[in-house]
Amino acid sequence: MKFGTSEEGFEENQTIGVKVMMPKLQEAKYQGDYRIWLRFADGTEGEVDLEKELWGEIFEPLKDKVRFSKFHLNEDLETIVWPNGADFSPEFLYQQLCPNYALKPTPKSGAA
Repeated sequence: MKFGTSEEGFEENQTIGVKVMMPKLQEAKYQGDYRIWLRFADGTEGEVDLEKELWGEIFEPLKDKVRFSKFHLNEDLETIVWPNGADFSPEFLYQQLCPNYALKPTPKSGAA
């Protein structure tokens, strides 16, 4: 796993006027079974195993490994999406690689 940070991974929240880390998924590759290798804009990369996340009406069909392997990277949503409409938020996927990650504002310059 590789971790990094850059301005590219931050967005301004116009509602509260602070920058928050919003993971931007840039690359995803099927690794077999229920594993996918991911690379985010800030340089964070690694493999996630989503087998335990495949429950509920939309995810149950993805227990078929052939169907699971048919995801694609949706550049507008910046996450992986399957033909049946299932997806995981980029924040959820990022947290699988960085368990301590949480959406939180970054301090403004000069703030204590």
